[in-house]
Amino acid sequence: MSDDYKLDTLAVRAGIERSQFGEHSEALYLTSSFVFKSAAQAAARFGNQEPGNIYSRFTNPTVTVFEKRLAALEGAECCVATASGMSAILSCVMGLLKSGDHVLCSAGVFGATVQLLGTIMKRFGIETTFVSGTSIANWQGAVTPKTRMFYLETPSNPLTEVYDIAALREVASKAGALLVVDNCFCSPALQQPLALGADVVIHSATKYLDGQGRVLGGAVLGKRDVIYEGVLGFLRTAGPTLSAFNAWIILKGLETLGIRMQAQSASALELARWLEKQPVIERVYYPGLPSHPQHALAMRQQKSGGGIVSFDVKGGREAAWRIVDNTRLLSITANLGDTKTTITHPASTTHGRITPEARAAAGIGDGLLRVAVGLEALEDIKADLARGMR
Repeated sequence: MSDDYKLDTLAVRAGIERSQFGEHSEALYLTSSFVFKSAAQAAARFGNQEPGNIYSRFTNPTVTVFEKRLAALEGAECCVATASGMSAILSCVMGLLKSGDHVLCSAGVFGATVQLLGTIMKRFGIETTFVSGTSIANWQGAVTPKTRMFYLETPSNPLTEVYDIAALREVASKAGALLVVDNCFCSPALQQPLALGADVVIHSATKYLDGQGRVLGGAVLGKRDVIYEGVLGFLRTAGPTLSAFNAWIILKGLETLGIRMQAQSASALELARWLEKQPVIERVYYPGLPSHPQHALAMRQQKSGGGIVSFDVKGGREAAWRIVDNTRLLSITANLGDTKTTITHPASTTHGRITPEARAAAGIGDGLLRVAVGLEALEDIKADLARGMR
């Protein structure tokens, strides 16, 4: 499609290649393999001498539509789809790094990311240093001669820390390292990290891209030489593959991405303002609030504050759990990005498997709650939280 089309148009139409039947909705190709016209064509496909589908572990028409559409939304040269957000991170690391390489990762990332980089990748000789805080000086001070990747979420999970992508791009370039940004909390509807200087963008398509909590999916995006030569080779062999059905579901989610993010961000901002006025709340973390430490940066990098609001409850875990247990509307689940509002106690769920020291370094206390605002009436969300605050 034309580069002149706006994001909402691309989210509905980018990547479509109709079959001989002229279908209006994207076709769902449920097949494990593809038939060749001759032995010569099969050899050419397997030898990368002729483009075309071979096997759905790494090429499928429905998945290709999703990859092209998400690449158009992010402004990326190419995209590789994966089975989940964590498999996207795994494919990125295994495809682009080798034994002896060093990763700098922000301390404020999803708990499973901490486990993957800090524990599992050590077995393969890849070391990770977790950098606390958003200070560029902290990242500069942690660089070693072996640093080959900077990894961060912005905004971060769950404290919504915002990192200066352009400034980190300069530091990473001097170190000869790739800058990898997880754009899960914003989605391309609110932020495009590649345009700000990132080399690679990671997505858990499970979250806002699907938007209705239905399927798992992930993606790695960037320049063609980085993604195709590194990440696709790992995916083709190891097989952390996005299924055609899941790709089709996420494509339907992308069609409403812009309007969902706009509505959820607006409600999240109003909820954050309301929470700041509640006497039982010690602190609210939301990039759209002037009280957020990186508010000005967030308003430069992002179109809005996003749909995630986190807050510290006075009284620690007991008080936080009381709020959770008294909800009747909000879903008590660790997922986010759904049309249904969810509430999570990170210290005992999403970040429960990391060490207490790592949680403390990331600023995740026992009184912290994370709310992913959905599309319900805001007054009903407030009333549900207020029940546990009384």
